[in-house]
Amino acid sequence: MIHSAAPSSTDISSASPVASPLFWLAVTLAAYLGAQRLQRLCRGSPLANPVLVAILIVAAVLLGTGTPYATYFDQTRPITFLLGPATVALAVPLARNLHHVRSSLRGIVLAVAAGSVASLATGIVLVQLFGGSRAVALSMAPKAATTPIAMAVSQEIGGIPALTAALAIVGGIVAAIVGQRLLGCLRISDWRVHGLAAGVAGSGVAAAHVAGMDGLAAAFAALGIALNGVITTLVAPLVPLLWP
Repeated sequence: MIHSAAPSSTDISSASPVASPLFWLAVTLAAYLGAQRLQRLCRGSPLANPVLVAILIVAAVLLGTGTPYATYFDQTRPITFLLGPATVALAVPLARNLHHVRSSLRGIVLAVAAGSVASLATGIVLVQLFGGSRAVALSMAPKAATTPIAMAVSQEIGGIPALTAALAIVGGIVAAIVGQRLLGCLRISDWRVHGLAAGVAGSGVAAAHVAGMDGLAAAFAALGIALNGVITTLVAPLVPLLWP
């Protein structure tokens, strides 16, 4: 009698659907769509932020299947690639509201410059106060820029790009949750202010949150992301020179 050889553990793991890139793409998309539905059921509450909920769902699946994050990241590169086009797409509402931008361009540039420099400085100071290393401080510095720019700047100045990406995403989620409520407490209802603040403080995550509420907010959020990215790219490389 001829006995067939039992499949090795390597063959079994490679045949598992968890090892397929399509599996993790499907999990990520399903998690985000489910998170969007949850937010609608919560009447648009910022506490049910779709990005935060989707991250928690995907993290639970990763832990449940014992899948390393490096494997997940490698198999969901198409989604990572789309971060750039998604950010560029915010230029559409900006072009539609260009006349509003022209009327207050000087004030916008000054406000974004102040916000960008403040974000860089406070990030470094906080790490120093809590006894963090120089590498962590440099990773913290560009956190307010959109994730692709923040990662590139972090690598250039000696930070840890993966840590910077995590900080940028967490910062965006926090800004999306508390930003609009904080401005409401200050009785600021101008959508231009809401959009610009979201773009500078919360990058793409917070910008996407306000973009769904008002077209003018979306335009100023896009402008905030773009100007903040430029200023961060110019100022952040000076940090290692001033802090050897």
